[in-house]
Amino acid sequence: MERLVEMQGITKIFPGGVRANDGVDLTIYSGEIHALLGENGSGKSTLMSVLCGLYQPTAGVVLVGGREIRFHSPADAIRAGIGMVHQNFKLVESLSVTENILLSEMKGSFLLDLAAEEKNVAALAEKYGLTVNPRAKIWQLSMGEKQQVEILRTLYQGSKVIILDEPTAVLTPTETEVLFKYLRSLAKDGHGIVFISHKMAEIQALCDRVTVLRSGRVSGGFSQPPFDVSELVRLMVDREISSQLSRSVHAENPAIVLTAESLSVRNDMGAWGVKDLNLKLREGEIYAIAGIAGNGQRELVEALAGLRPTEEGKVLLYGQDVTEMSVKNRLKRGLSYVPGERLGTGLVPSMSVLENLMLKNYKEPQFSDYYLLNYRAIRVQAEESVEHYRVSLASLDQPIRALSGGNQQKLLLAREIATEPRVMVIAYPAQGLDMGATADIHRILLELRNSGTAILILSEDLEEIFKIADRVGVISDGKIQGEFPITEVDVDQIGALMSGGQEEAV
Repeated sequence: MERLVEMQGITKIFPGGVRANDGVDLTIYSGEIHALLGENGSGKSTLMSVLCGLYQPTAGVVLVGGREIRFHSPADAIRAGIGMVHQNFKLVESLSVTENILLSEMKGSFLLDLAAEEKNVAALAEKYGLTVNPRAKIWQLSMGEKQQVEILRTLYQGSKVIILDEPTAVLTPTETEVLFKYLRSLAKDGHGIVFISHKMAEIQALCDRVTVLRSGRVSGGFSQPPFDVSELVRLMVDREISSQLSRSVHAENPAIVLTAESLSVRNDMGAWGVKDLNLKLREGEIYAIAGIAGNGQRELVEALAGLRPTEEGKVLLYGQDVTEMSVKNRLKRGLSYVPGERLGTGLVPSMSVLENLMLKNYKEPQFSDYYLLNYRAIRVQAEESVEHYRVSLASLDQPIRALSGGNQQKLLLAREIATEPRVMVIAYPAQGLDMGATADIHRILLELRNSGTAILILSEDLEEIFKIADRVGVISDGKIQGEFPITEVDVDQIGALMSGGQEEAV
C-alpha cells in the first residue's frame, strides 16, 4: 500500500508549557480505514489539527507522498490532499449542496456556471454511491445527508486523506450503516480514512488499523482486525473500566413525578418544535428520549425546565401545575436541568472551577450571610465534589474552559446534584466524551437513580441508552412515536422510529 501521509516525531507545546503531543508517529496508507483512539485530552484533536494545517508543530515533520511539507494554513493542507469532516458540520443552511461545496473552492473566475458545477457534483456523488441532491438546500437535508455533503466537499477538493471526527454521533443506526458503505467505497478507491471514534463496536466493524493515544503519546495499537477491546481500553485509560453498572430494583408502579400533558412548544423560528406531546417520568428511573437532532428535543427539555414558554398543554411536577412557573421556582421544587451546551449555557468559560461550582447555591446560609461569601466553606464543598466525582484538575482557581469536556461535565453534574434535586433533566450527558469519562458519568447517573431521583435524558447514542436507561421514548417530528421498557427494545425498530416511523406507545 502507498504511504499517503507520514507524521514523524510530532510534538506540540502550547504557551505555558502544555505538551499536547509528544513525539507522535502516525502513518496513513492508501486503501485503509485507520481508527484513532484516545481519551479527551489525549492529543487526538491537536494531532489532527497539525495534519490539517490549523497548528504548526513545535517539532517533527509531516510527509505527504514521501515529501516533507510544512503547512502554514488549512488551505495548504487542502492543496496537499488532506480534508477533514468535523463533528459539527461547517455548512450554510440557506445555500444549496453545490453552493456549499463551492464555498471552499480556491481557484476559478468570478463567473460561476452553477448548472455545470451541479453536474460535476452529481457525477462525483454517483461515483462513490452518495445519494444527496446537488440542488437541495442544506436545511432540507437529514443529518446523514449533511454528512454526505461534507464528504463530497473533501472529494471535490481532491482530498486523498479524509479525517472524520466522531462521524456517527448524530446518525441513526441505518444512517451509520450507509456511512460505513461510503467509507469502504472510498478506501477501495485508494483513499486513506482516519476514523476518530469512542465506539468500539464501530471500530471493530469498520477499521483496518488502530492507533491509541494517551497523554499525548502513542500508547499502542493493532495493525489488523480483530481488535482486543479490553486491550484497547487499557491502552486508552491505563485503568480498569467496569462494564457492569449497579442498579437497584424499585417497587412496581413508582410515583409519577414529572408529566408533559399534550405539550406544544414553538422553536426559534416560530414553527412547532413539539406538538401535542405526552410523557410521564417515574420516581427512581432513567427515561431516555432517543432521536435525531432537530426533532423537538431541545424545545421539550427547555419547556420542562421553564426556559421556553409552553403554547399549549401542561407541565406537572409531582402533580402540581408548573407550566407558568419560573426556572428558579422549579429548582426550588426539586427540578434541575443540565443543558447540552456545557460551556456558555451550563458553565461560564472564563470563571474558575470554584466560581462555577458556587453559582447555584452561593446564597445558602452555610456559604453566605447575604453580604459576604464564606469562601472557606465554599472551597471545602468544592474539594469534596472534585474528589467524589473524580475530577482531574490543577487547581480550583483555574478557568473551567481549561478542563477537558469530561471534567467539565462532571463538575456541571456535581453543581446540579448539590441542589439535591428530585428530578433531573439532562441533555446529552456523555456526548463527545471518551470511554473513561463516559463511564464516570454513567456511574453518577445510576447512583442518583438508585437513590430514587427521577432522571430524563436526551441521547442520540443507542449504546448509552441500552446501558443505563429503564425506559426509552423515541421522538420524531416533535412527538413521542413509540415508548418501550429497555428490556423490550429492538434496535431496528428504534432506528425506524427515529427516522420518522410511527408505532403506538405501550
